[in-house]
Amino acid sequence: MSIHQLLCQAYTEETVTIPTGWGQGRATYGGLVAGLLCSRLTAELGDGGRERMLRSATVSFIGAVALGEVVLKTEVFRSGKFVTQVEARLIQKGEVLAVLLASFGRGRESDIHVQSQHASPDYKQADNIPALPYIQGMMPEFFQQTDLRWAKGRTPFTGSEKPDFGGWMRWQDSFAEMTSAHLFALIDAWPPSVLPMFKEIAPASSLCWTVEFLAEPIGKNSDSWWQYQVMTDSTKSGYSHSEGTHLG
Repeated sequence: MSIHQLLCQAYTEETVTIPTGWGQGRATYGGLVAGLLCSRLTAELGDGGRERMLRSATVSFIGAVALGEVVLKTEVFRSGKFVTQVEARLIQKGEVLAVLLASFGRGRESDIHVQSQHASPDYKQADNIPALPYIQGMMPEFFQQTDLRWAKGRTPFTGSEKPDFGGWMRWQDSFAEMTSAHLFALIDAWPPSVLPMFKEIAPASSLCWTVEFLAEPIGKNSDSWWQYQVMTDSTKSGYSHSEGTHLG
């Protein structure tokens, strides 16, 4: 089942069945979990929420989500004139395994405008970079769903002296319109930023991550490429904090 089909199912139904092909170690790919929650929240806003863009979202991964049926529960904390604050929980076998807290905001008139200072990385064009191949047994199963092109830095488990890397990304799936949920689910496809420093294969997982959306992916579809670059702020005692930038 493709990413688009799963996101559409989460938009229309509270119960979703996670199929094979989306594994990440012993758990389901975290990006899919986040995308399902995001899609369900968007549906919760209904027609009145179409004017409200997803501005900020924080997802916490509490436990490993297995294949099979999950329930997506939502709650609107407050919906004002411009901003809606909502939460979605993924529940499996009675346990809450992931939580997404999001803020949706409608644009308002303002004389203040500051342009984003994030410049596009100077990468080779995606079509001129070989796709990251899927190697069974060495890469997460969900890698088969994505198209990643490594453009900067070392790949994981190569004993690099420095972390951080970047590249291009998109889904293997085909769909006509890219939504915030599609993009939200794609962002987590990249491995943790410190993995290039490891000299051998070792497990790593995300506890939580926050995404700030500066614009909606209007006019984008499954053929559209997105740039990604990540910088590691701190790594200590087995925990790492990094900051990534995603540009369309």
